[in-house]
Amino acid sequence: MNLNATLFAQFVVFFILAVFTMKFVWPPLMNALDERAKKIADGLAAAERGKLEMAAAEKRVQAELASAHDAGQKRIGDAEKRAQAIIEEAKRTASEEAARIVAAAHADAQQQVSQARDALRAQVATLAVQGAEQILKREINPAIHADLLNQLKTEL
Repeated sequence: MNLNATLFAQFVVFFILAVFTMKFVWPPLMNALDERAKKIADGLAAAERGKLEMAAAEKRVQAELASAHDAGQKRIGDAEKRAQAIIEEAKRTASEEAARIVAAAHADAQQQVSQARDALRAQVATLAVQGAEQILKREINPAIHADLLNQLKTEL
């Protein structure tokens, strides 16, 4: 066996294997690697876009939360103002009702005082007539002396 011929045969077999590998094995392998690299690059780009969208969504959420908080605070302020207005209205209504009740009680008291004065005048007139009867020792006719008795009532 000749070392040169063996070396030359191994070189030819290696060259045929290299050409076969470059022609039939290498392109699908490189395509698969390129597709994989493209998928990885697309995935990384999508992840980066997702991060950016997440940051933008977080900003929108923070803005919405801030506006909702402001709207809630405004509603609370409006509710407090409305509650104060209702309280003031209730106080005013209660004071008006109290004033009306006091005025009605005052008018009722005045009416009762007036009725008591009228009753007292009538009793005083009756007593005056009885006293005059006793003094004069004769009976005074109330029908005849009605004008005199009315004048006496008005003077009392």
